[in-house]
Amino acid sequence: MHEDNQATPTVQQLTISLGNEEYGIDILAVREIRGWTPVTRIPQAPSYVLGVLNLRGAIVPVLDLRLRFGLARGEYSATTVTVVVTVAGRLFGVVVDAVSDVLDVEADQIRPVPDMGTTVDTEYLKGLTAVGERMVLLLDVDKLLQPQDAQMLEAALPAAVDVKAVA
Repeated sequence: MHEDNQATPTVQQLTISLGNEEYGIDILAVREIRGWTPVTRIPQAPSYVLGVLNLRGAIVPVLDLRLRFGLARGEYSATTVTVVVTVAGRLFGVVVDAVSDVLDVEADQIRPVPDMGTTVDTEYLKGLTAVGERMVLLLDVDKLLQPQDAQMLEAALPAAVDVKAVA
């Protein structure tokens, strides 16, 4: 009974896969999960920015999370999805290999990210947690889209919208 009064807060994480790694995205940032569909390319965008898609009238930039993390580009398949997230009031999509499930993670089970020499830059991570025998890396979605990238996309979007309207 004493533990009920001192309940540890939990956060829900949508688990996604990139290659052999499993990541968590705060469920409160997730707006939609869509099957992979081709996007309209934006000229001069960074390689990890695939382009934009029209989401019920909103133009949404789409990033390939594998490319963002410096991994090899994967082949888009039936399990490839675009997770639409909100960061600072803006929508953007992240392409991932697959979506697994939603985890309830107790706040005291989140560990700090160790300084590790992996292919993923740890600046994109909030922490990690153990789920059974596997580790889930918790993403900091606020850091996936750099300020300079957001400015470049905003400048390019009117041109992309005009091109899409003509095409």
